[in-house]
Amino acid sequence: MDMNEIKEIFFQECEEQLAELESGLLKLNDGDRDPETVNAVFRAVHSIKGGAGAFGLDDLVSFAHVFETTLDCVRSNRLEPNQDVLKVMLKSADVLADLTNAARDGGSVDEARSRQLIKELEALANGELPQAAAAEPVAKPAPVAAPAPAPAPAPVVNEEGFQPVAFSFDEFEANEPPAVGPSTFEILFRPKSELYAKGNDATLLLRDLSRLGEMSIHCDMDELPALGSMNPEAAYFAWKISLKTDKGEDAIRSVFEFAEWDCELEVTLAGDPANAGEELPMQPVPFDLSLLDEEAPATAGASEDEEQAVAQREARDETVSAAATASNVLQMAQTARASAESAKSATPVSAAQAAAQQAASAATPTIRVDLDRVDRLINLVGELVINQAMLSQSVIENDTNGTSSINMGLEELQQLTREIQDSVMAIRAQPVKPVFQRMSRIVREIADMTGKSVRLVTEGENTEVDKTVIDKLAEPLTHMIRNAVDHGLETPEKRVAAGKNPEGTVRLTAKHRSGRIVIELADDGAGINREKVRQKAIDNDLIAADANLSDEEIDNLIFHAGFSTADKISDISGRGVGMDVVKRSIQALGGRINISSKPGQGSVFTMSLPLTLAVLDGMVVTVANQTLVVPLTAIVETLQPEASAIHSFGASQRLISIRNSFCPLVDVGRILNFRAIQANPVEGVALLVESEGGGQRALMVDAIQGQRQVVIKSLEANYTHVPGIAAATILGDGRVALILDVDAIVAASRGHSLKPEMSLAAAG
Repeated sequence: MDMNEIKEIFFQECEEQLAELESGLLKLNDGDRDPETVNAVFRAVHSIKGGAGAFGLDDLVSFAHVFETTLDCVRSNRLEPNQDVLKVMLKSADVLADLTNAARDGGSVDEARSRQLIKELEALANGELPQAAAAEPVAKPAPVAAPAPAPAPAPVVNEEGFQPVAFSFDEFEANEPPAVGPSTFEILFRPKSELYAKGNDATLLLRDLSRLGEMSIHCDMDELPALGSMNPEAAYFAWKISLKTDKGEDAIRSVFEFAEWDCELEVTLAGDPANAGEELPMQPVPFDLSLLDEEAPATAGASEDEEQAVAQREARDETVSAAATASNVLQMAQTARASAESAKSATPVSAAQAAAQQAASAATPTIRVDLDRVDRLINLVGELVINQAMLSQSVIENDTNGTSSINMGLEELQQLTREIQDSVMAIRAQPVKPVFQRMSRIVREIADMTGKSVRLVTEGENTEVDKTVIDKLAEPLTHMIRNAVDHGLETPEKRVAAGKNPEGTVRLTAKHRSGRIVIELADDGAGINREKVRQKAIDNDLIAADANLSDEEIDNLIFHAGFSTADKISDISGRGVGMDVVKRSIQALGGRINISSKPGQGSVFTMSLPLTLAVLDGMVVTVANQTLVVPLTAIVETLQPEASAIHSFGASQRLISIRNSFCPLVDVGRILNFRAIQANPVEGVALLVESEGGGQRALMVDAIQGQRQVVIKSLEANYTHVPGIAAATILGDGRVALILDVDAIVAASRGHSLKPEMSLAAAG
């Protein structure tokens, strides 16, 4: 694996960390104060900074370091994460994402915005006292002016600033002498098994630590079990280190920066009881407790003979250099003795730590696979389904008794093929959460540009859909979010005047319905101004001045290319591009979009998309000697019409009576121009279907051939778009069958007839 591949893996992990970062910040913004949420946010920024440092991405490291410092203040309860603080942090998360993208793609970021956010983050880290931070440059020239009274007040105002450094140490570390000299730190370093699993080496960390000063070290083998019960992948060694250095605690912790989450680390200042008492609440409980639950009952250390006690004292008093430690760990392990009774009794188990470690160990292992390989696997499975159907068709046509061993084998093959297909499709299924999280930033940016107060509420983030659909959702959702904030929501002043909350709400939801994914974008704004839309359409010669349009037809005018109701062109809107892109993108995915708007209450945009673009379960039917496939998820039931249940309505409409209710009867062959006149319903079969926005309809077909799972083939890619037809497939006998677009057929039955030049004619 070369460096470019390693770097690409780093950026992939950055995407995951950025998603975790934004998710955690949004939870905090909603009032979640769980310490684990704060820790997850901190870890995300810390991991990005650590990886960026390894690749020399200085801009990313610098910004992440300031961001991490502020988050550490939140983690240590020195900074309350209120709305103003989180607003800065959410913007900082956006800039961190921009810097990551720039490092990967070679682009640039807004440096002025980055510098401004760095100043805001530093002000928050300094106790939300930006005035004090701004006064720091004034404090420096004071000694230069050389007036005698000037230095005197410095100690008095020292609590509000950090200059000069000597006064800060005197103020906060009153027990220490003014002269800063070497200090002795006691360090407990206990690696976890994860540290070794990631290819790290504890001795290399000890070597780096030895470069900070004079160090003595003792290898603690108290947790080493008997050889028969030893787990070769576990970590049993710990090191107790005494380090004399003038570098400070931060320098010590920086040595373990990349292994911080894979080890248990305690750093205390030796010989300072006040410091130890002050630091202990900030440290996790002793870290060796996670291994106690897995071990056998404690050995009777109190009953050890005097020789073992002497050996233990000698082992504790033994000091070696760091270089000797790196080369002689095995020798120390052979000579050290364990008597951990007192240590075990002095260290209570932390339930939170145990739960966290258990959750970490129970994490599902994953692997990264190139998407092209998954696509090829799905294509091959699709071909397997087609060939299995063709084989079954051939056997059925040539085997009359239907009970042969071949038929039984084919049934088993069909089951296995279905299981393989379902498993492969599950690999591509991904939650819509990453796309929804991306919309949070869009809302924040548009709200800042328009001066509006907007809150984004997301629901159903874990709803899964094919990755191909997810990849193509970002663009239409972006345009719809921009439209909702810019056109849909009013300004805070207008909302207050209308008796509304000054903060507008945009709600983004996802859910499964009838084998499709339905995504709704709702706002509580003013709704669509239909009079303005109609007048704009007349001005643009889209409709005649005397055209009689329904509310639905007027709402759909906003999807025309070049149509916009904005009074002026801005960076957000005015060119009439956004909603046109939405319509074309949704149609390209085989989906539909509907609008529901109430003046003064808001609008709801509903997108209905297929869960997958690969396969579907369908009912194979015959209409005017043509073979069609009706998606099974749209069918409620099938029935044989009786003459007494058929009723005429108007000039050409017919209704069918179903359990004391009437349902419109739709002749599919007539709608698609397969035949010139309507067929006799009594001679056919009615499929009761449920459309996305039009209730139930009874689709009349000539006959039902059976139920099949078919592989979807794009009709647009191989021919052109045909109204009323969603896609095509290959049947078991090799023939091409068309997959019906149920919603388009239902819409046509309401009077929105299909275009004659694009409808299908019977081939004969």
